[in-house]
Amino acid sequence: MIRIEPNMPVGAYKTYRIMSPQSTHFRPATCAEADCEHHLRGWQSTIDETTVLGQQQAHYIRKQSGRGFTEERLSASLTRFIFHAGQTCFAGGHQVRLDRPEHYLVRAGDWRGNPTGQSQTLRAQDWVDDFGEHQQRLADQLERG
Repeated sequence: MIRIEPNMPVGAYKTYRIMSPQSTHFRPATCAEADCEHHLRGWQSTIDETTVLGQQQAHYIRKQSGRGFTEERLSASLTRFIFHAGQTCFAGGHQVRLDRPEHYLVRAGDWRGNPTGQSQTLRAQDWVDDFGEHQQRLADQLERG
């Protein structure tokens, strides 16, 4: 990540964050719940069956996956598997958001650290108010020079 070097010391800054942690704000979901594109529209996988990995993948698709598909031979080495919509994709790991409010955080410092250790979680409106007041103080200081 490229960051612009700040003009002031770390203690002169405040950081405002809105967070929805994966661990508390999301849960695992099925393809259907997550509106997975592969589930909705189907998908294709092209496999090179001249490689060991490709042979293993093709065997899994044909014998173990339990998914509906058609096969199309593209060349002596390549096979395209066309999977029908409405079934579980291979990607997995889908998640859906839980109906929980975000965490509104304010802390001293910036990306370089928090020299005072100050950190607080606010209600949404208090966070917005604090952010607005902070922005106004910065604008006033800039105007004064």
